[in-house]
Amino acid sequence: MRILLMADTHIPDRAFEVPALLRSRLEDDASTSDVVVHAGDLTSEDILEWVKGLSRIVYVVTGNMDYLPLPSHAIFEAHGVSVGVVHGHQVYPRGDIPKLTAVARRLGVRILVSAHTHSAFLERWRGVVHLNPGSLTGVWGGGGGSMIPSYMVADLEGSTLAVKLCMLVNDKLSCETRSIQL
Repeated sequence: MRILLMADTHIPDRAFEVPALLRSRLEDDASTSDVVVHAGDLTSEDILEWVKGLSRIVYVVTGNMDYLPLPSHAIFEAHGVSVGVVHGHQVYPRGDIPKLTAVARRLGVRILVSAHTHSAFLERWRGVVHLNPGSLTGVWGGGGGSMIPSYMVADLEGSTLAVKLCMLVNDKLSCETRSIQL
């Protein structure tokens, strides 16, 4: 099962658009994905409609900057593995893995997709795999961020999760894959 992950677009309040090169690659990846996830801070109806148009199955949650009628979390199954989605503003400090793990346990999920840090990461801690796709537009977040536009594609095959992180650095697209056992 292939899952496309993105977050923190902040369009139009912090960015005007997704960088064209990254958007083109993301749309190609979306065409081969079973599920598309946006982990919040879309900040406009236009971005929500674009995300909904990327796949037949889409999960979108609200971020702290969203004023859209979206759920605070989503849970779905991927080949028998439970996946949860939250924005991440529910924990402080941003991206705190032990606190995000507690959120995953409350939701009853083995994989937790979160955002809010504006920096991508893949971590496994105490049985929970944490995926954060960073900011799709690379905009500054309240806690800083990498300032690098990015998204992820997660391929789940048996007990192996292969995660491709695509980043736009100095107008060059770079994608690297890392595998992790569930």
